Amino acid sequence: MAEKPKLRTTNGRGRLFDSVLDTIGDTPAIRINNLGPENVTVYVKAEFFNPASSVKDRLAVNIIEAAEREGKLKPGQTVVEATSGNTGIGLAMVCAQKGYPLVVTMADSFSVERRRLMRMLGAKVVLTPRAQKGFGMYQKAVELAEKHGWFLARQFETAANAEIHEATTAREILGDFAGKRLDYVVTGYGTGGTVTGIGRVLRKERPDTKIILSEPANAQLVGSGTAQERDPDGSPSVSHPAFEPHPIQGWTPDFIPLVLQESIDKHFYDELIPIPGSEGIEWARKLARKEGVFTGISGGSTFAVSMKIAEKAEPGSVILCMLPDTGERYLSTPLFEGIPEDMDDEERGIMMSTPGFHME
Repeated sequence: MAEKPKLRTTNGRGRLFDSVLDTIGDTPAIRINNLGPENVTVYVKAEFFNPASSVKDRLAVNIIEAAEREGKLKPGQTVVEATSGNTGIGLAMVCAQKGYPLVVTMADSFSVERRRLMRMLGAKVVLTPRAQKGFGMYQKAVELAEKHGWFLARQFETAANAEIHEATTAREILGDFAGKRLDYVVTGYGTGGTVTGIGRVLRKERPDTKIILSEPANAQLVGSGTAQERDPDGSPSVSHPAFEPHPIQGWTPDFIPLVLQESIDKHFYDELIPIPGSEGIEWARKLARKEGVFTGISGGSTFAVSMKIAEKAEPGSVILCMLPDTGERYLSTPLFEGIPEDMDDEERGIMMSTPGFHME
């Protein structure tokens, strides 16, 4: 007979926090129990445990605090940035706490809940035409910064990006797997900060751990082998020719970010595995229904790649999969297609099975 579970108890974190920003990081690595091969162990690093529910909280706080340290951001100065959503939400949280106005530029193709969340946190959201893709929203942010003297966050080029993942994300992985096996770390890329920061550390301190990078199957910018054209400051000068619109929001803008270029040039990843967005959606749904882990299409896509690795990995292998954000960022996207608001026939049957209140 299986032992009955004991009542769970908690004791607090043993510290009090001075602000919401101090709760960023130290996200848990959670074992997957019901999906994947029995002879391989898979963990997910759940970045939705960050206070604004995504990995980009790390980047957002370090961009602002690095600019403060370097004297590039003055008290009360407006911050502006181009984002598909998560960096903007993270920046909105940070700017709200620190008292900086924030303007976000975002293509109008991204989910409406993202722009509403940023506005809820006090940011102004300027929408750019989807036909201009990520490069268009990037150009608009640059124009606004130059016109108004605003601080441009430059998430795709700033050294503060990979730096925070080197200092926190990678260190958390080393700490959680100290003395334990870790064969693979799997991640996608948006700016490239996660893979570059992790790569700097793991290549030195866990060189046997393979780093797997992924990108959308229909938008293989890195996989194309075509170099990104850049301006002298490292920013993209044109949209990358291999880009096509894809459903994995937060992944792969229509240019190769300078932050990611370091991983390409220094060979921080061992394998590049493309994944169709449809598979990412499928695995995000499986994670929710079989594990109670609620992540978005980007997380589902990373997990889909992790499952491909698991299928061919040697017995006993351990895989860590990065989950960038929560599924709540995707309510208006294909992730929730077919999930009704109203009762279906089975639910209606359950409701009618007792003599209580019946809906007409």
